[in-house]
Amino acid sequence: MKQILNILPMLTFFIFYQFYDIFIASGALIIVSGLICILYWFLYHEIDKINLFSFFVISILGSLTIFFHNSQFIKWKITIIYIIFSIILLVSQFLTKKPIIQRFLEKDINISNIYWRKINFLWSLFFLFCSLLNIYIAFWCSEKTWVHFKVFGFTILTFFLILITGIYINCKTPKKK
Repeated sequence: MKQILNILPMLTFFIFYQFYDIFIASGALIIVSGLICILYWFLYHEIDKINLFSFFVISILGSLTIFFHNSQFIKWKITIIYIIFSIILLVSQFLTKKPIIQRFLEKDINISNIYWRKINFLWSLFFLFCSLLNIYIAFWCSEKTWVHFKVFGFTILTFFLILITGIYINCKTPKKK
């Protein structure tokens, strides 16, 4: 259920963009992101921090997009979010005992701390790469290309890295005899 709630804003943005324009899609994105936070509260009695942060960024940049009638603002959303994710992962990599990815997954996955650090670093580089890729596509390609890449390209890249991470974890997990 949480995964469906997490992709709903992106799908809403894409559908509204296909039928209207980026400004209507930005407004729909703001509304759906806020509703997702409320729904999380009702279903889980907490608001997911990532969704709340995303709602905050979406609300600011989406509102600026609509107010100034300039799509450049909403195009920065992914870049800002991914850069912040990259920084958080890097800070946890070098300034904490356990990298943040390890803290999220170690109760389900038993691998050495060094492998967690490699995974954490890989994901921080991935988010940095995606933020730079977004800048390139957003400002040197058409708006339609950017929207399609935002929805499908980043989803495929993320799925690919999840797959690589899963294979790596499987290789590094101690085998039971």
